Formats: sequence, C-alpha cells, structure tokens
Amino acid sequence: MVCIAAFIILAIIGVFVGIISIFKPKVGKAYLKMFKKAWGCLWKKVRLQKCETGFKEDVKNTILSRVIIKHPKWTKPLSVLIEILSVIIVIVAIWAILTAVKSLLALWALGSCNVTKPSACTLGAEICSIDESEPTNVIEATGRWFEEWGEIFEAIPDKFRSYNAEDFDFNYVSVNTGENADKPIAIDIFDPGCSVCMTSYRNQKAAGFFDKYDVHLVPFAIQDTDDSYKFKNSEIIVRYMFAAEQIRSGLAVELLDHIFTEKNEKGISYQNLFNNDYDKDEATEQLEEWLKDAGFDNDGISEIRKIANYPETTTKMSENRSIIENDLRVKGIPTMIYDGAKHTGLWKES
Repeated sequence: MVCIAAFIILAIIGVFVGIISIFKPKVGKAYLKMFKKAWGCLWKKVRLQKCETGFKEDVKNTILSRVIIKHPKWTKPLSVLIEILSVIIVIVAIWAILTAVKSLLALWALGSCNVTKPSACTLGAEICSIDESEPTNVIEATGRWFEEWGEIFEAIPDKFRSYNAEDFDFNYVSVNTGENADKPIAIDIFDPGCSVCMTSYRNQKAAGFFDKYDVHLVPFAIQDTDDSYKFKNSEIIVRYMFAAEQIRSGLAVELLDHIFTEKNEKGISYQNLFNNDYDKDEATEQLEEWLKDAGFDNDGISEIRKIANYPETTTKMSENRSIIENDLRVKGIPTMIYDGAKHTGLWKES
C-alpha cells in the first residue's frame, strides 16, 4: 500500500514539480526517478505481482530518516502509522475516482451529475430539479450510493431509445384547440412556478413552436422530499388548469399565459407573486379573477372550483407524476418529447 499511496501523492504533486523544475532541473530529475519507481510498483500490483521492497523502504526511510536520529523509539509506531495512512490514501483515491466516474455517467445518462439532488450539479442543463431525500446517516448514505449506481445503469438504455410522444398517456391541456391536430405531437412537461419553464415557454411561443407541433402541455407540481411543493402555489394552479380545461378547451392555457407572460400594475411578474407573495387563498382569488375576465359567472367559477378539488383531479396529478418520475426518469423540468427524442432543460431555438 505504501508504494501505491506514494504513486498517488507523486501524481498529484507532479504538476507543481513540473513548474519548479523549469527553474531547478535537479528537482525535476529527482522527482522523475521516484515517480518511475512508484509507477513500476503500481504496475506490478495491477498484475498481482509483488513490488520491489527496496522502493517501499526508500519511501519509509525518506520519511523516517530525521526521526530515527532524534527519537529512535518513534520509528516503529511511525512506520505503522505510515502504513495506515497509505491505506487511507488509497481508499480515498479509489473513492474519488469512482465518484468522478459515477458523476460523469449520471451527467450523460440522467442530465445531472448529482442523482439525488440534481440542483447541486452546475454542469447539467438549466432546470428546476426534482430532488430526492438526502441520507441522514452512514448506513443510509452507503445504501443510497449503491442505489444511485442502479439508477444510472437503468437509465443508460434510455439514451439509445426513441421517444414517441404518442406512447405516453399523460393527462394534459391543449395549447391549440384542434387546428394543429394533423401536426406531430409534442409533450411539454412544466411546473407553473419554475422560472426556467417560464422562459422556455416564452421562447417556444416567440419561435412558433406551438404552431409547428400539436403541443400537449403537462402541468406538474414538483414535490420536495417532505411531500410539500417546491413552489408553494403550483399545486393549486395545476388543479385549476385541469379543471378549466375540462370546462373549456384552451382555458387552461389562458391561465398559464397570465402567469408566464404578464405582470401586475407594479411591474411584478405573476409567477413571482404566486411563488413569493400569495398565500393559497390569494392565489385562488387571482385565478378566479382571471376566470371572471374570461366570461365565467359565479356559478361557472364555482363549478371549476369543485372540479379542481375532485379526487379525479388528484388522480390525474398522481398518474402524471408516476410517468414523469418512473417511466421517463426525469430529474428536472422543463422536459419535452418531440421529433423522437427527450429534451430536458431550457428550450432554445436551434
């Protein structure tokens, strides 16, 4: 273990030695000699052969030479300590390599280098992440580490599959009221409280995406690990969207347009108001005010309110969540399916 640990340490400090050797070539030569010995030892270990004991002793003697002269009794315990530290260095190095490989595979297969908490990864697409609960102890953390590998390997085949929007039985609301029925279907999964979803929606609208495809909007309220909602009023918005769509096709998108594209008299976007200012009653009041503007009287609004709270609406939301999290293995939204592929993250015109 000593020679392997020495190789790891020498490999790390090699960058700094390289710079120093520009000014002091002797340092570089001495380092290169030691590094070659360490590499030779490591290569023998890989082939299940014994290392040269001479190199191991060289490393120990280099470290212990000054201690032996002044404190001879410390030699044996320090020698043991070096062996222990060598084991720790090797274990940490192996763990670091495995973690790096896992992160890269997760980024490729799932779109985020952090499987449990995608929002912690800055390398993936711009998304509103769907996080899982963090482990609370070492046993849970170890179990979760292996579970993440399982999720990654399960998701790898998805990278090579073709996605057809018609294959997924989502509960959705229509952007178009029938005029695009002969065009290819596109599925657009979003959270009304997600700022990335808002920007993506605006981009799609400006680029004519909704004219090119028969877009099925899937409103989805992201739930946190404690089953509360990531954006506090997303659930009530999703409920009212499903209820409004049941009463009149296209009405749900009218509500979404208010949230995603409009501001109040003070210039504050309605999405910010729903996320940060409105409580549930105020959010409901605002939604029903827009329904009133759309031509509904008190009886009509009361009917939509009832449908929003029906168990059937809850079932629709649960069914969508199952498809999104289990079938599609989505780690963040917006997520879109069109042209035979799954696209996650902010939509930009290509």
